[in-house]
This record gives sequence, C-alpha cells and structure tokens, in this order.
Amino acid sequence: MQKYTLKNGTRVILTPLKGTEAVTILVLYGVGSRHETEDIAGISHFLEHMMFKGTTKRPNTLVLSKELDQVGAQFNAYTSTDNTGYWIKVNSEHINLGLDMLSDMLHNSKLEEEEISREKGTIIEEINMYEDTPRRQVENLLMNIVFKGNTLARDIAGSKETVSQTTRQKMLNYWQTKYTPKNCIISIAGKFNQTQVENNIAKYFDKEVKENKKNTFIKFQEFQTVPQLKLHFKKTEQVHLSFGFTGPKLADKDLMATQLLGIILGGSMSSRLFINIRERHGLCYYIRATHDPVQDTGIFSISAGLDKKRIFKAIKLILEEIRKIKNQGVSIEELKKAQEFLKGHLILEMEDSSSVADWYGRQELMLGKTKTPTEKIKLIMSVKKTALDAVARKIFQTNKINLALIGPFKNEQEFLKIIKI
Repeated sequence: MQKYTLKNGTRVILTPLKGTEAVTILVLYGVGSRHETEDIAGISHFLEHMMFKGTTKRPNTLVLSKELDQVGAQFNAYTSTDNTGYWIKVNSEHINLGLDMLSDMLHNSKLEEEEISREKGTIIEEINMYEDTPRRQVENLLMNIVFKGNTLARDIAGSKETVSQTTRQKMLNYWQTKYTPKNCIISIAGKFNQTQVENNIAKYFDKEVKENKKNTFIKFQEFQTVPQLKLHFKKTEQVHLSFGFTGPKLADKDLMATQLLGIILGGSMSSRLFINIRERHGLCYYIRATHDPVQDTGIFSISAGLDKKRIFKAIKLILEEIRKIKNQGVSIEELKKAQEFLKGHLILEMEDSSSVADWYGRQELMLGKTKTPTEKIKLIMSVKKTALDAVARKIFQTNKINLALIGPFKNEQEFLKIIKI
C-alpha cells in the first residue's frame, strides 16, 4: 500500500493485489448528513443520486451506464452520516475508463432542473420505503433520541419537505463547497500498472478549484442523565426495537474492546443474546448487537424483531443479559472466540478488491492514518479481558439507556419502568 497527495490536496492510496484481474476505484468525500444545515437536510444523499444523471460528455443515465455495462463493470455509490463514496469495479484492462468515468461524474455532472424534479419523486418514495420498513426505521428513531440536538440525529435521506424544497442552486452551492480536493480520497485496489495509474489519476483528478476547505461538523456533546424512550405506534405483527448507548469514537483506545463486546453479546449466531432470546425462548427471529463509531462519538445498539405478545418478557431478558455482562464480565473463552471471529471476518473481507479499497480509503478519510490488516489483527488479539469488562461497566448505565420501539403500543410508562440495568 502506498499513499501520496496530489498538488490540489487530494489524497491517493494505491494497493496492488496479486491473484486477481479486477481493480476497484473508490472515490470518497468527507461529507454526509451531519455536514448539512436543517434547511437542506438530505442534500448529500440527493446529490449522490444526481451524479448518475448525465454529464456534458455523457448526457444521460443511459449513455453513462451503457459504457460501463459493455465492459461488465460493477458500480454504485452510497451516502452516510459522515462520508459519501462512489466506486467502480472493473476488469483491470479498463481501469482508465473507470477513472475517466468517475472524474467525469464528480466534476462535470449537469444537474439539470428536469432531472432534479424527477429525482425528487424517487427519493420521496425511498423515504416512504424506509418508513414502511420497521427494521430500518427503528434504527433511525434510535439515532433521533441518542443524538438529539446534533446533526447525527437526522435521517440521511432528509425529510419529504426538505427534499421537495431542494433547488438546483442549493445543490450547486453544496457541491462546489463540499466536494473539494482536501475532502477527497482516491483508493484503488487490485491489478494495475502503478506508473500508468498515477499519470491518469493526475490527469483526471488533479484539478484546481476556487474553494478548497476541509469540511467541518458540530461535535456531539453528551447530554443524557435519564433513560430515554421513543414509541412509534404501528399495527405490526412483530415489534421492532433498538436499545442504544453512546460509546467510543473511531480513535478511542476502547474501540476494539467495545467491538469485541458487541460480538460476544450479539454479534454472531453463538452470541449470548442470540442463544438466549431466540434459541432458548423463541422470542425473536433476528437479534444483534453492534457498535458503530464516528469521529467524535459512537453508538452501541441492540436491535431485535420480537413477539409482540411477549414483548415485556423479551425486554426483561435482553436487559438481564446486559446486566450479566456488566456485573460479571466475559470469560476468557468468550474473548478468544470473539477475537478469532473478528480476525476471520477481516481475512475473508481482504480477499476482495472492493473491501481493500474501502478498508484503506475510509481509515485515511476518517482518521488521517491507516493500519494494515496485519496491524489490525495484532490489535484485536492484544485486547485483554479486563478491557472488555471495564468497557461494559462504562457503557451500560441505566441513566444512559435509550429505547426506540415500533409496534402497537402507546403507554410509555409501561416501558420506562422496566428499562433499568
């Protein structure tokens, strides 16, 4: 893996891989929903959609997609709270096409009024789909309460109102100020000729721009002193809930211990929650625990789809498992299994050029530095039981508990009186 910086401030990461004929080109920008103001909520996601609608060189979606389809390329994009990514995976013979295409989309998209107007309907339907998908929506509700008052609390797609009010000028302003070289990472992994790829990256991406500032955001400030609850009444056959606690940020020394804790509690089919709530009591179909960090904070969540007739029993059992791991800690055997689980997943991920490009690109974008998979594995295997036990005591506190729930319930007091650990 090699890193260097273009004259305009764009950072480049090149990772050659043996045993593959494919190459993945990933262009990341440090911009997402947390960088938006209230009046343009959802514009990061909207702009991502518009990058596929045609450029001055490739005038519409059909021309753009046909050019990639005819060489069997895979391509897509995504928007998150803090970054937006565009990628093309292609036979290495066509790497120059991939670079040309991404540069053209990201620098020369037309953002036509007619296309913006049409896409509003598509995004509003996407929002409707999320609202009708309880498993997805309950996670949004949890973010709304855990990060209340901060831009992290917002839905990435925005609201129907803000999407409807998006204009071409708002989008142009956002694009020109947020999609700058200093906020950009180009991460390429797979088979390529290094000299040729460096020359072509310079050709397509080393462009000067008027504005070239790094994006900033409002840091999250911890405010919670009592348990918080958000009920969303809906006539469902299954109750979807998500417990949440604030946890370590990306660069925190406790991050790895927290991620291992999530695996032990609910990160696999042999985890404590899966075995107890699903296998022994038959109360759910899915249940999982995970920790998702960002630059300034993180959220440890436990999500499940549960039997609505036995919801209170299920909640009590989930809280009991949290209480056990907080008060009694984990066993050495559990820790070793979780370490091997995480190590195994990482090794399997690194077999794919897309995962490798993402691995290095996101680290550089979010942290300004990178660890190799070998270094990460060493860190995983070095975590001690005492670190996990300390993290469990730190995260799992009654006054820091949050619960979001979608189902046929309206009485908040019924739930508030039992969510204690």
